Amino acid sequence: MTEPKTMDMMCGGWTETRDADKETQWICDQVRSLVQGETNKIYQEYRAIKYRIQVVAGTNYLIKVCVGGPSYIHLSVFQALPCYGGYLGLTGAQEDKTQDNPLEPISN
Repeated sequence: MTEPKTMDMMCGGWTETRDADKETQWICDQVRSLVQGETNKIYQEYRAIKYRIQVVAGTNYLIKVCVGGPSYIHLSVFQALPCYGGYLGLTGAQEDKTQDNPLEPISN
C-alpha cells in the first residue's frame, strides 16, 4: 500500500503536474487490466509519464500514460484511505491524447 504524496498540496486542490516515478507506475500497473477492459485495447507499452494528485477522503490521481509512440491516455484513479482498505479504483480513462495535452480532471 502506498501513502499519498502530500508535499505542496492543500486538501481538495490539485497539485501541479509532476514527473511520474516508481510509485506512479505501480499505481498504473494495479489498474492496467481495468484500463484495458474500459478501452477494449491491449497495450504493449504502458508507461506512466506525468501525474497530479488531489487529496479528498482518499487520493485522486490523474496520470498521463504513454501507450506506444505518440499515443497517450489519461487515467483517473482513486485510492481509498487506509482505514477504508486503501483500495485503488479506476474512475476514468481518456484515449487519443498527446504528449502535450494537459492533465485535467476527467468528467464522466
